Amino acid sequence: MSPFRSRLCTFTLKLAALPLLSILALPATSMADEANRLVRAINDYRSQPARCEGRTVRARPPLKAERRLALPTSAGRDWRSALKRSGYRATNVQAIRLTGPREARAALAQLTDRYCHSLLEEEFVDIGVSQSGRDWLVVLARPQPQGKAGSSQNKVRDVLALVNAARARPRRCGARSFAAAAPLRWNNNLSEAAEGHSRAMARNNFFAHRDSDGRSLKDRARAAGYSGRKLGENIAAGHGSPDSAVRGWLASPGHCANLMNPMFTEMGAAYATNPRSDAGIYWTLLLGGR
Repeated sequence: MSPFRSRLCTFTLKLAALPLLSILALPATSMADEANRLVRAINDYRSQPARCEGRTVRARPPLKAERRLALPTSAGRDWRSALKRSGYRATNVQAIRLTGPREARAALAQLTDRYCHSLLEEEFVDIGVSQSGRDWLVVLARPQPQGKAGSSQNKVRDVLALVNAARARPRRCGARSFAAAAPLRWNNNLSEAAEGHSRAMARNNFFAHRDSDGRSLKDRARAAGYSGRKLGENIAAGHGSPDSAVRGWLASPGHCANLMNPMFTEMGAAYATNPRSDAGIYWTLLLGGR
């Protein structure tokens, strides 16, 4: 199953090119003003309930303008490198690239039409906007917490509660339909294996189901003392909370199917952080059955 990499992808929206003679350069001060207007407009949009992808989303707190997130539009698809150079360390980050709008009002219209979920994501607390002519780069992020890396028992037990809430009702995972499934039990051996894998990904800056020593899910589960014959694994990177990680898995058909599979009866989960890694935070959820 391919890993879930939500919040670490670059989105691009391209409009039909205009004739060359109609493209006029805007003064730098004017572009800076439009970038600031877009930040204010996005916060106005977040300040009241909004319809997004067929549902009403409650109002969100305003985003804080963060100078280090105002990356140059020339960074393009290499915005992650520009973000590293800025010194901003994020646990959750998304960059949205627009080409076409000249003014903040038009840019907001396209953002709310195509990326309303991102603009209303409660995980994001900071924003940076830059403009160069008709090119825009909007970066939404949550900074890495100051503190020791590791797994909090409260947070990882929240994953169990969220997964069991999802299993409590029928659900479609892509083209597959699943009936409600029995709740999972917590398993300390699976939790130990999950913590080891999350720490390895954070420490060695990789994102994969096989670790840097080539060990598989089965190898790691057995090494942690788990004897069940049925095994499954979901991983995620860049999600700052259990809710964000589980929602990401439920939105991915393969990962969702893992969570809803009735053959799994127990689970363990963990996360680990490393400010110097690409994603900042890495989650592992192991599913098992006898």
